[in-house]
Amino acid sequence: MKIVDHLLNGLNYQLIPARCACCQGPGQWRLDLCTACQAELPPAPSVLETSHGRVYAGSTFAAPLDSWIHAFKFHQDLTIGRLLAKLCAPGAHADLPEWLVPVPLHRKRLRMRGFNQALELARYWGRQHGIRVSKNALIRCRETAVQSQLDAQARLQNVQGAFSARAGLPAHVALVDDVYTTGATCAAAAEALQQAGVERVDVWCLARVL
Repeated sequence: MKIVDHLLNGLNYQLIPARCACCQGPGQWRLDLCTACQAELPPAPSVLETSHGRVYAGSTFAAPLDSWIHAFKFHQDLTIGRLLAKLCAPGAHADLPEWLVPVPLHRKRLRMRGFNQALELARYWGRQHGIRVSKNALIRCRETAVQSQLDAQARLQNVQGAFSARAGLPAHVALVDDVYTTGATCAAAAEALQQAGVERVDVWCLARVL
């Protein structure tokens, strides 16, 4: 199946040449970005150490990635999502976990949005590294307010006790999310995973706010 996907993807780029998402000029082979615009993208931040593991971010959260992530997350722009997953892959220098666990949405928000961007990223990176993706290891057991509308302290309170994890998880997993801001959501999710027996919970994300 991977070989078929690879061939079809290559044929798609032959029929519809890649176009740069920044300047709209010709893109690179199998990448919707030209070399000049790629060179101007914000750099990846250093690895962040936390009490539950390490945070690996593919980029710093800044223009133009911030608007691309918004389009992917809220407007289901899967083309830009694929580009982000390629450009901001966080696992190049990471200690590979046994499982990738996407940060889940509450079922009401999932119905409204139509898809979970963290799951799509986890599936892409899981294929790249041969890592199992578990979408059922962690659930959001109560609905919470939108984190982006809250300050740091309110974010912590908002997600406290919002997650639960099932038993039988491996010792080392990585949470997958789009943006790491204050770390409140990932900390709450990591707490639930550790209560279920996980020893180390890293975070893989597209970008981190500095």
